Amino acid sequence: MKYNTIAVIYGSDSSEWQVSVRSGEFTASRIDGLLYDVYEIFAREGKWSVAAYRKRNSMRFVFPQDARPQIDKTDFSVMIDDQKVKFDFAYIMQHGTPGENGLMQGYLEMLGIPHSGCNAFVAAITFDKYSTKSYLRDVDYVKCADDIFIRKGESTEGLAAKAVEKLGLPMFVKPTDGGSSFGVTKVKSVEDFDKAVEHAFSEGNMIIAEGAIVGRELTCAVYHNGKELVALPVIEIISENEFFDYEAKYNGHSREVCPAEIPEALRDKIQEVSKKIYAHLGCAGIVRVDYINAEDGLYFLEVNTIPGMTAASLVPQMVRAAGLDMTNFLTAIIENS
Repeated sequence: MKYNTIAVIYGSDSSEWQVSVRSGEFTASRIDGLLYDVYEIFAREGKWSVAAYRKRNSMRFVFPQDARPQIDKTDFSVMIDDQKVKFDFAYIMQHGTPGENGLMQGYLEMLGIPHSGCNAFVAAITFDKYSTKSYLRDVDYVKCADDIFIRKGESTEGLAAKAVEKLGLPMFVKPTDGGSSFGVTKVKSVEDFDKAVEHAFSEGNMIIAEGAIVGRELTCAVYHNGKELVALPVIEIISENEFFDYEAKYNGHSREVCPAEIPEALRDKIQEVSKKIYAHLGCAGIVRVDYINAEDGLYFLEVNTIPGMTAASLVPQMVRAAGLDMTNFLTAIIENS
């Protein structure tokens, strides 16, 4: 193995921090305890501490919340029982800032510490929905819905009418740099537009209004196994709500069909397109790409460079459907990042 001491970083400064904790704890629990020492680092609002750790062939030890050892950010280390522990690999499981937008990656890269997933530049680009779509607008293998970009502080006078004229109704208004559907509104009338804009700005300083695409919602994840890019089985997401919102994602108001019951030709296309997007954007680690398959073709929704990793999350479902062992899968991600 290239690495010995793994730091799984979870928690974040965003509204997704609790989801991130669940993803991080699940990931840490599945990392091979015969190969690595695993330390769980809770990082939120500038305070980084070790929440728990598991030495090789040992039980997990959980620190009381008021007695968690603090991370030394000068070299990304920690003192435990008068011994200094330096991490030689970081598995980033922070949904939202600073783990998904390149800040954590940049910090680790300056220290020369290898980490899972995309580099700082790619993470910054892919975290922003508008930037990602800008990279993909001219490719010939996937479509992008029409949109309007809005930055906080710009005048929105007359914007509602302009958006309806360009995008039609319904449309979606959402932050460019959020996840878990926080700040997203499905706008059905011009009167609802301004309120949707205000709601989206509560989650970030940049938003987009985007034409709604009618079709089946599908998702596929890609990773590098050390030899080649591998696309995992496609999942279809069937929401009970207006769209795949927070309630549908985390409170059981959706059905996820894995593998998706779609024609083989469509399955193959989605897997191939996902690998092309992964390569085109310069991704690394495990990345999930979301789509809408409409009558006039396959539409790109967004890319998730740190997808959810709870037991019920989409990527673990794909891993199981592919007949892979989750622990071996995570070892492949760690050793090939």
